[in-house]
Amino acid sequence: MIKHFTYSTGQFAKLANVTERTIRYYDKIGLLKPSFVMENGYRKYTKSDLLKLQKILSLKHMGFSLEEIYPMVSKEQNVKESFSMQVDLLDSQIKHLQVIRDSMESFVQNVDEKNIDWNQIISLLQMFDIESSIVEQYKNSNNLNVRISLHDQFSTNKTGWFNWLFNQIDFSKVNRLLEIGCGNGKLWEKRNIDLRNREIFLSDISEGMVHEVRKKLGKDYNCIVADCQAIPFKDGYFDSVIANHVLFYIQNLEKGLSEICRVLKDNGIFYCSTYGKEHMKEITELVQYFDSKVELSQNRLFDIFGIENGEKILKNYFKSVRFIPYEDSLIVDKAQPLVDYIMSCHGNQNEILGPKISKFKEYVESIISKKNSIKISKHTGLFICSK
Repeated sequence: MIKHFTYSTGQFAKLANVTERTIRYYDKIGLLKPSFVMENGYRKYTKSDLLKLQKILSLKHMGFSLEEIYPMVSKEQNVKESFSMQVDLLDSQIKHLQVIRDSMESFVQNVDEKNIDWNQIISLLQMFDIESSIVEQYKNSNNLNVRISLHDQFSTNKTGWFNWLFNQIDFSKVNRLLEIGCGNGKLWEKRNIDLRNREIFLSDISEGMVHEVRKKLGKDYNCIVADCQAIPFKDGYFDSVIANHVLFYIQNLEKGLSEICRVLKDNGIFYCSTYGKEHMKEITELVQYFDSKVELSQNRLFDIFGIENGEKILKNYFKSVRFIPYEDSLIVDKAQPLVDYIMSCHGNQNEILGPKISKFKEYVESIISKKNSIKISKHTGLFICSK
């Protein structure tokens, strides 16, 4: 039982059943700093530090790297939120392990020692990649939610991106529609659509995302795991296809667009959104002023498919292409959502900013304090293409 308000490094390590060396290492790398440092240099830890350590050890056990844990423990969460998140992750692991167990039990019951099914053994081996799959699923889902949340909270255009995008779709000409890269299904939440004579297919390459969408939206939509470079439908099957900020992630864009054209009917409509080189440039400037080594993206996605080159690319596949801009910006007056957004990006920020995440947040807070807010420009919109 905890009897004291503060604990020395040794007491703290003993309570958590870890070595003092581990506690000192977490202190050194900035992952878990003590609440107090006495004049004599002694470290003092509190009950709140114990909760933080519990979260670190839990996430580490579940397969997250220390670089990935930095932003997860720096985010302000109450005790209930923290443990609920851990429970969700553990549930995913338990379900995955149950599938492995059932498969192994089936193998034991049906194995023929003289004629072993080696393909089944290979399948079992592949299923043991549990940590990376669940960790990756969580990261993808969480990072997407974080990025959407920043726009939801601070956008000056109160229509909202997903409402605006949904309103661009001409449903009078839609019987069958496919969304590729549906993510968390945000585009379809709380929509009043007559589905009696319509089939809407929501696809994503991530099985975890598809499971989340199916759980969220129920049976009204057909949720499938699919790669848009090999769409599992016959030629001319769909009236419309949607790709919301997806095309720049496709490994082979030419192959992906060819597949989209193939499954579209003649005169079918393709809706694809993207952004330009000026999009949210202030965030990049903010981060690089703090540390010039930080790159928020490994690739300049707008160079792959952006506002500047999108029309030229699309005209190779569609008879008509028009672009509709979405006028918006962000006025951010809170540091934590912006820090969360930055740490959700696809670059090297976790590695570089993670060990100094507290200082980085203080830096962002100081800028907001001087100007009351940070204005972030947005340069995004929608291409509407006819086959």
